[in-house]
Amino acid sequence: MNWQTKLGIIVPSWNTVMEYEFQRMAGPSTSIHSQRIKHTDDSEKSLLWLSTQAPDAATLLSHAKVQAICHGCTASGFLKTPEEDLAQAQELQALTGIACVTSASSIAGALKALSARKISVASPYEPWLNERVKLYLEQAGFEVLAIKGLGTQAHGSISAPTIKALAHEVMRDETEALFISCSNFRTLALIEELEQETSVPVVTSNQASMWGTLRSIGDRRVIPQAGRLFHQA
Repeated sequence: MNWQTKLGIIVPSWNTVMEYEFQRMAGPSTSIHSQRIKHTDDSEKSLLWLSTQAPDAATLLSHAKVQAICHGCTASGFLKTPEEDLAQAQELQALTGIACVTSASSIAGALKALSARKISVASPYEPWLNERVKLYLEQAGFEVLAIKGLGTQAHGSISAPTIKALAHEVMRDETEALFISCSNFRTLALIEELEQETSVPVVTSNQASMWGTLRSIGDRRVIPQAGRLFHQA
């Protein structure tokens, strides 16, 4: 085994998907080290509180001498403006001396790297949170052609067929990329299948977060099964 890279992720405590999907993408040469923040409901208050705890979480990850850190709660980033979200990543980087990214800024970066402006969005979220996702994406320069959620907070329990059906439901003729939001949504195994079925690139929270984390340290590896993003950007 040639163990080359150590990555850190900050994860909401109820999340059971992000670590699993990150490690699958990482392969045997990369280890994933996580720090959890207490989180048991997707209210605006709880999601904003997550961000206030990120500095302490990043500090603890820095003790493990990881090479990059991702603040991995997608929704908490979407409650900020793109500028505020990017500023938090810069704050964490200044605090730790380690390359830091957020999920939300990585998603925006991934969509731009794929030259996608008109996008469709699927999520498990409730309507109020989808509205905030849409606002963030519009502020980041995208046109959201369609957005729909499942209205649930049981994100990690949603089946693959349900996620696929939702993804197809939001597709439009003009869609240039499909974005599936939530780091606690099981999407990694669906990316390439959906790309074949829709003929557009598919970006997901965990895939884009891994991409952003690796690219922040100049790691340009291609990850099999993780879609066009890792081949084209």
